[in-house]
Amino acid sequence: MKITSTAFIDGGFIPAQHSRRGGDASPPLTISGVPPGTISLALVCHDPDAPRPDGFAHWVVWNIAPDTREIASGKLPSGAIEGLNDWGAHHWGGPQPPGGVHRYIFYLYALDTLLSLPTSTNRRSLEETIQNHLLETATTTGLFGVGLRESAARRATHE
Repeated sequence: MKITSTAFIDGGFIPAQHSRRGGDASPPLTISGVPPGTISLALVCHDPDAPRPDGFAHWVVWNIAPDTREIASGKLPSGAIEGLNDWGAHHWGGPQPPGGVHRYIFYLYALDTLLSLPTSTNRRSLEETIQNHLLETATTTGLFGVGLRESAARRATHE
């Protein structure tokens, strides 16, 4: 299974329009190679570099249909449910690191079940719930940092 974005390459910089400083629209994501037997997908975007003991969750989504191949920028797939991110909201909350460059890891989980969870479910609760239902996991990582918009644009054209 694979998750990618047309907005940034794995390990590349996330464009400003996907940050809280820009338009705060979730980046477009492409999904491929979903394993047979997948009943639903879950998605988490997590910043492990945030100055908090458990990092910072930017997006928590589950019950994505297994035949989903694309999640458009700023959109939620039909039927998917958004949990609580660490901004305290039920939607994408883009990068806004307090300083330096942070990693934003998008985790895609293939599950053998649909989840019946309250929308107050956060990243930690979701990840605990799915442990016995995981078929496969895929990741892609984007970078974002304070004052790096120009650097990101230059890097994106050179990588």
